[in-house]
Amino acid sequence: MTKVAWLPFSLDAAPEGLEVVAGSLDGPDPADLERITFYVMPYRVMRDDVAVLKAMPKLEVVQLLTAGYEHLLGDVPAGVTLCNGRGIHSASTAELAVTLILASLRDIPGFVRAQDEHAWTQGFRPALADKTVLILGYGSIGEALEQRLLPFEVDVVRVARTERDGVHAFGDLPSLLPGADVVVVTAPLTEVTRRLVGADVLARMKDGALLVNVARGGIVDTDALLAELTSERLHAALDVVDPEPLPAGHPLWGAPNLLLTPHVGGPSSAFWPRAKRLVTAQLERYVRDEPLDNVVR
Repeated sequence: MTKVAWLPFSLDAAPEGLEVVAGSLDGPDPADLERITFYVMPYRVMRDDVAVLKAMPKLEVVQLLTAGYEHLLGDVPAGVTLCNGRGIHSASTAELAVTLILASLRDIPGFVRAQDEHAWTQGFRPALADKTVLILGYGSIGEALEQRLLPFEVDVVRVARTERDGVHAFGDLPSLLPGADVVVVTAPLTEVTRRLVGADVLARMKDGALLVNVARGGIVDTDALLAELTSERLHAALDVVDPEPLPAGHPLWGAPNLLLTPHVGGPSSAFWPRAKRLVTAQLERYVRDEPLDNVVR
């Protein structure tokens, strides 16, 4: 069978033995659907993702450009390999996490509002230096985040689903949370992590601590977080929320101690070069019938 890859972007050079069809973020041309064996899904989720997949009778591999894949579980046709974009967004998302931490601690939103009012608001604000930062979900993004945090003179605590050398398990959270000044969520959304950061976890965070979520909104219990923000016991900086996009009039818009960004951790100038490198490497493995990286199903 002829191997045909459809990509939402063009490559400088395609692997030999592979026909590459370069498209756009709009998705494949219907005329190509019956030939595609390797499908690189456009970065922005389309409404007809599932319908498009089911219309590819020769499909063998779906390559995502997102780290998250929960939106497709159960919908990828049987026998088709699903690979995520692990590593593509590590640099960009880690940068945003650092930005959110610094902006929240140093009250950059407050300075912007003061600038709008022509107000000169001096005073002491918390520094990142000497803080303990707990990274919840220590994968590729967590590793990239730690590399960027260490020059700020912080202590980093690593937590993942499974304990390994230097990394705590989720079960250790009750004893670790009281010592953390900043908790950054970088875990994937799974049945294990859904609403992992609920009322019990939030209650164990120290007074005045900062919660940062650059992963998936469903990992944090929105109502429980709202209660903590409303009491002004905790601070939060969220790039992802549940529900998303956040509807007009939702209580989070007006919650105190909260900085919101509209799920922009991945889309930056760092995205395309890393996406093309990963896809190129995957296509080279595919054409040589070698095991693919980042296989999630």
